[in-house]
Amino acid sequence: MTLRLKVCVAGATGWVGTPLCVAIAAASDLTLVGAVSRTRRGQNLKDGGGESSTDLIVSGSVKDALATQTDVLVDFTNAQAAKDHVMAAIREGVHVVVGSSGLTDDDYDEINRVASENKVGVVAAGNFAITAVLLQRFACEAAKYLFQREIVDYSKDSKVDAPSGTARELAFRLAEIRRPEVTQAVEETIGERESRGATLNGSQIHSIRLPGYNNSLEVIFGAKDERLSIRHDAGSEAGPYIQGTLLAIRKVRNQIGLVRGLDKIM
Repeated sequence: MTLRLKVCVAGATGWVGTPLCVAIAAASDLTLVGAVSRTRRGQNLKDGGGESSTDLIVSGSVKDALATQTDVLVDFTNAQAAKDHVMAAIREGVHVVVGSSGLTDDDYDEINRVASENKVGVVAAGNFAITAVLLQRFACEAAKYLFQREIVDYSKDSKVDAPSGTARELAFRLAEIRRPEVTQAVEETIGERESRGATLNGSQIHSIRLPGYNNSLEVIFGAKDERLSIRHDAGSEAGPYIQGTLLAIRKVRNQIGLVRGLDKIM
């Protein structure tokens, strides 16, 4: 008999968290043992309406939720809260799947160090949608042959973090292939330096925040007399993120330390 993995979701009543809790509860090999939401603390998850029919009292903090034996914490909150949640879980010997955006390379270096010390796994992906994973894979292949690039990160006007976690992850992965070549150094820009975007792992990233946009990402490669554009566009529903997150939940216990990128465990 296969033992079910015990899973806790932080951000359980959010855009991704709500359908994710439903999917975990429906899975034959997973059990939802914890749900965290500061705004729904003490309420029953099934009373929130929408998709959820899970009978579970919502905790107000990860610390309280982890008082129940847990194998994997999934975090879909925000950059301000996510790092504390991840560290709290690691120190309790709980594996972690990170879907929250906004964590920096320095944050991930610290997470990797602490996870390795505690012999637990952490899987972090800027985006768990399979099409976003494919964008990253195709872009890494293109970076072997095309040496100049820039990244454009699109999202709705209410998104507070920039660049997005997807854009940060892409810049990190592309830098593992090679640092981009630059014809004109950004520091030598005549005019407003900020108009050239932010430099992250060598790549210029431009974050657009406007009404009418969902999360989208485009990487543009340029060469003499030609260019290549690879773009991922998300819809308005959270469904595309669910299967990738479930895959990470099932795989994270096989890791020690941090794994950045869903494609590395596929």
